[in-house]
Amino acid sequence: MRNILKGFLEKETWMHGLNKYMVVVGIIIIYLAYTARYFGMQNGLVITILTWSFFVFCTPVADAGFLLDFPIRLLTGMRMIYTEIIVWVIALLVNIGAMLFAPAIYQKTLILSLFYHIITHPWPMWIIILLSVIGTFLSIFLGDELMDVSSHHERKHWHKHHGRLQLVVLLGIIVLILILYDYLLKTLGISIHL
Repeated sequence: MRNILKGFLEKETWMHGLNKYMVVVGIIIIYLAYTARYFGMQNGLVITILTWSFFVFCTPVADAGFLLDFPIRLLTGMRMIYTEIIVWVIALLVNIGAMLFAPAIYQKTLILSLFYHIITHPWPMWIIILLSVIGTFLSIFLGDELMDVSSHHERKHWHKHHGRLQLVVLLGIIVLILILYDYLLKTLGISIHL
């Protein structure tokens, strides 16, 4: 525990990670409070966990997985690239359980109904999951690098052209996923006015 506190005091990158972690935890708590109020505590908890799994599977950044990755990395030193695999297994098991025992829960919110459509229509919807895997593990690679250094100026990999290439690939993945989400919404007849 003393090493963890020392790390926060000495490493600006750890403090950046802690700030990001607190934002993610805050969002989850607020969302849980909202879903518990409207659907009851039990359903609210399940909806929150399934929504978390949606963000694990269907977004190309590791923010949802970061909820578990960051504290495990701090407590055990295990690289986040490995803990993210555990996160994906947990998210998969949660969804298998929900599909087997409470499939109607996916119809409670718009996000979950979209997620249900993605899960139950492998082609072309699983491309979203595939692109998210690539983007997530690319962002985790960068996150692990941040945890290994004391300050941002020590990020040798990132400061070479390699970092720019990773950023371009990640942005490309995000654009492809947005195109697929647009297709999904049109397929389901959902119109979102921005």
